[in-house]
This record gives sequence, structure tokens and C-alpha cells, in this order.
Amino acid sequence: MCGIVGYVGSRSASPLLLEGLKRLEYRGYDSAGIAMSNGNGLETRKAKGKITMLENVMTGHPLHGSVGIAHTRWATHGQPNECNAHPQVDCTTTIAVVHNGIIENYGALRKMLKMQGHTFTSETDTEVLAHLIEAAFDGKLEDAVIDALNLVEGTYGIAVLSSKDPGKIVCARKGSPLLIGLGDGEFYVASDVAAILQHTRQVVYLDDGEMGVLTKDGYEVLDLNARRVSKGVSRIDWSLDEIEKGGFDHFMLKEIFEQPQTIENTMRGRLVVEEGFSKLGGLNLTKEELQALEQIIITACGTSWHSGLIGEMYMEELARIRTEVEYASEFRYRNPIVTDKTLCIVISQSGETADTLAAMREAKRRGAKTLGLVNVVGSTIAREDDGGIYLHAGPEIGVASTKAFTSQVIALALLTLKMGRLRNMSVVQGREVASAMLALPEQIQSILDRAPEIEAIAERFKDATNFLYLGRGYNFPVALEGALKLKEISYIHAEGYPAAEMKHGPIALIDSEMPVVFIAPHDAVFDKVVSNVQEVKARGGKVICITSQHESVLDGLIDFEIRVPQTVDMLYPILTVVPLQLLAYYIAVKRGLNVDQPRNLAKSVTVE
Repeated sequence: MCGIVGYVGSRSASPLLLEGLKRLEYRGYDSAGIAMSNGNGLETRKAKGKITMLENVMTGHPLHGSVGIAHTRWATHGQPNECNAHPQVDCTTTIAVVHNGIIENYGALRKMLKMQGHTFTSETDTEVLAHLIEAAFDGKLEDAVIDALNLVEGTYGIAVLSSKDPGKIVCARKGSPLLIGLGDGEFYVASDVAAILQHTRQVVYLDDGEMGVLTKDGYEVLDLNARRVSKGVSRIDWSLDEIEKGGFDHFMLKEIFEQPQTIENTMRGRLVVEEGFSKLGGLNLTKEELQALEQIIITACGTSWHSGLIGEMYMEELARIRTEVEYASEFRYRNPIVTDKTLCIVISQSGETADTLAAMREAKRRGAKTLGLVNVVGSTIAREDDGGIYLHAGPEIGVASTKAFTSQVIALALLTLKMGRLRNMSVVQGREVASAMLALPEQIQSILDRAPEIEAIAERFKDATNFLYLGRGYNFPVALEGALKLKEISYIHAEGYPAAEMKHGPIALIDSEMPVVFIAPHDAVFDKVVSNVQEVKARGGKVICITSQHESVLDGLIDFEIRVPQTVDMLYPILTVVPLQLLAYYIAVKRGLNVDQPRNLAKSVTVE
């Protein structure tokens, strides 16, 4: 959520900060602002709405200086308006703060500060930080920030300026990602590497409880006791081209069409087809430890939770190990059964999802081994897990996840191959699965080549008010994912159900205006799905069917058919989800909506 970017150096900061904010637009926001220290004091510019509104403000009232911080805000405390936008300042306008996260005890701190004579102008929890730093300031900004943060409960990624200690940015994190970018005589702070990738590939990731102090002459990392911390420098391998649209109308469409390549990247160097096995060097678990596992818990949120449901079926069917899928947001608020024979797999595209990170920490506290499936090298989950599988899907900018989902499922299939072959899967079955996995990139491309057919279906249903998605077995999670994609970007109400459950309630909704999407490839449960199609058709529903071959039993029952190639049952979700991604995309576009930045949503949810 939210976005932070800061710069200290010799260049004019304003254009660099505005450019950085634009790179962070995909994260979701409703207002934006900039603060600048120019040697003559502190000035801020803020605006509700898109960054173009902030640019308009700055055209009339420009900011000058070579030290500044900027922010895109996603409202939590207070309405999305100019007053509540960040940066927030103190009573004397000498301190400016940008903040991602939530200060949980801000009410008590606000009351205390008011009693001390401080005046508040916003509804935000962030303004408390500015006043706390003002109250603690005694000449050195980093000392005042330490004193203020020691009073704070909650999560934060912050960047701070002071006109009383000019030429300096102080940043700190607890539960919200933050990194320092290293340039030649200039330094950056950002919540996301995308904001600064055009200027540097050398970054230092801050961990919880750490603070960065940046001037144009250098940087240092301290803990919250002001002790220096030694940190390694990481290199970012993403190219600038990867975070551009590359000729596509939207990032989401680009990322859907990248899936043949991203699937291949996730598998590269990991499949041993002749042995029906996978090589996963980052697990940090021995063969004996893997064989000794008695339970797997998969925890995730949203789309990643759907990939986890598929992983659960993989593990139980092919590796014969008891597996549960948990919503990360619920996991640590109950009393889960976790032992030292438990493997907790945490799935997060960003590697920063607050609920998923908290669930992983709880599992570790209870003695489980943890394995992260993430797409961002250097993310918090990647640094704190016991081992992991990096997705290699490249940056995903569209808020509605597409290529990360299919890469997550592939990563789970790779892990299942390894676990299954160590347990009871035969080499023959392993070879069959591995060979089918190698065929997936070309098969996905064949679906994408028929995108105009799906666009024509979208034209027919762009004005629908409800959708029902139905699937069984491996394709039930695909029904959930297809419904989620449509909800996220088209704002059409959609539900995903196991097809057999339709009779237990949702069938009451079906009439001649209700489009029903069946995910029905020719797999082990195909015959069961056919009876559900008949039930919908008997009630006048409009049937859109994802199939894998012509079946005469469906003749006269399907209004629209989308054909996918044939594969082994367990891999159908990777194929059947692609037309559903395209269907959601085209419907949203035809409704005139911004598919890359859907309302109320953020790409990386870093608050609980």
C-alpha cells in the first residue's frame, strides 16, 4: 500500500520525486504530496487524487531544493483529502514525515501531545509522529526520531526531514518495507525498488528496528539504540523495461501475455525430466528433514491463497502428506496445531504482505520450518524464512495478480514433485508430470493467440451484474480465482463455488440474465460437472464453458466455449485460469475502468 520515495544529493529533487511517485502508482493511493528542505525552511505541496493533480499544484507553486521526501497515501485514518495527505508536519513546520503503516496507540499519544500544547490539523495517525519528533528534537534529527519511535506501537516505514537539521533524511521501518538506494554522491529512500530503479541498482534493505541516516556525503544504518549496524548491499536485476508497458494498453494485459515466459523462468534449471524430479536449492532442508515432515500448512492471502488451495491438493494426492491451507489473516488469532514436524509454506508475491509475514513469524515461534514462495528478492519474507522458492516472474505492476499466480502454482508443483519422489511417487508418474510441465509455455501461448475470441465473449457480458464461476477438483480454486479477478477490476459481483455446491444455495440465483462460467476440462471429474451444466441450462442460465476437447454430451448446453489444450489433471489450473484472466480484463476495459489501479485496492497490503 502507500508509497515512499526520498532523495538527497546535488540534483533538483522535485522531478526525481515526482518520477518516483509515478513508478509507485500501481500500489494504490488516493492522495500525494512532497516536502522539500531548501536551506530556507521546509515547504510542502499536497493534492487529493492522482499524481497529475500534485503536478498541477507544483506547476503553479514549484519547490526548489536537493533534499526531499514524497508519498502516495492510501487512506486509513481520515478521509482522502489534501489535509490528510502526507507529508504531515509539526506545529512549527520544521518537521515533515511520510509514513506507511498504522500507529496503533496514536489516540493516547495525540491526547498526551495536546495536553503539552501541540495543535493538530489532520485526522491522521501519522501527524502524531511529526509532533513526537518535534517534542524530542535537540539538534540531531536521528536522535529525535529514535526517541519518538520508542513511544510508538504499531507498524511504520517512515522518512523524515527537518529544516533544523538540513541536508539529511532519516528513515526507519517496523513491519513496512523500506530500502536505501546508493548512487554517486546521492542517496535515495523508497518503499519499493521500482521508484528508484532508473537511477540505481544498488540497494540496502532495512530490517525491522533499523534506521537509515542519509546525506549527500554518505549513509549509515543504526538500530533504535543508535548503534551502527553493518548491512550488505544487494543488486537489483530487474530492468527498467520490465516495469514499462512495452506497447500494451495496460500492465495487466502485458503480464497476462508474459506468462509463457514467466512459467518457463520459474521452471528453468529446476526440472529433471528423466528422473521425474525437481532440484530446489533454496529449501535449506535435507532429504531426511523433508521425509520426516508430518504436516504442511500453507498460509497466504487473496490470489496467493487460491494457489495454496491447489498446492494442498498436489501435496495430499501426490506426496501423501497432510496439508492445510490457512488464511494468513486468521492463522495467528487461533491456536493452530504446529510442531517441529510441520512445514509452513508462506506465499506472497511481494514478500511483504503483513498478515502473511505475521503468520510466518507465528509458525516459526511454534517450532515449524518455514518456506517462502515470493517474487521479490530481498523482501522481508525472503530474508526471514528458513528457505524458499523464488518465482522469477519479474515485476508485477498490475494490482490484480496474474503471472504471479501461475508461477506460484508452478512452484508448488515443483515442490510436490520433489516431496512426492522422496516419498511414494513413481519415476514414471514423475516423468509424466515433468514432461507436461515443460509443455505449458507453448500451451499457454496457444490460448493467448485466441484472445480475440475471449474479447468477443466479454463484449456480450460487459453489462452483466452478477457472475457465477463453478469448478470441481483442481479447478475449484480456479473458479475462486476467476471470480476474484472479475470482482477486482470490473466491480461486477461474482462468486466462485465447487460445482456440486451450486444445488445448496446458488442455484436460486440462476435465471436468463445470469452468466455461469464452468471450468470443465476433460479430467477425472468431467462427467460430474456435465450434470451441473445441465442444471444451469434447465433454468435458462447463460453457460460459458472452459473445455479441453469436443464432448458431444455438451452439445446444445454451452452458449460460449473456450478451448484449452489437454494436459495432466493437476496442471489444468495453469491453463484454465488464463482465459478467465483475459475475460475479466476485457470486460473491465469495455466498462471503461482502470484495470491497473482498481478502486480501493493496493498491490502490496502492508497493514493488517
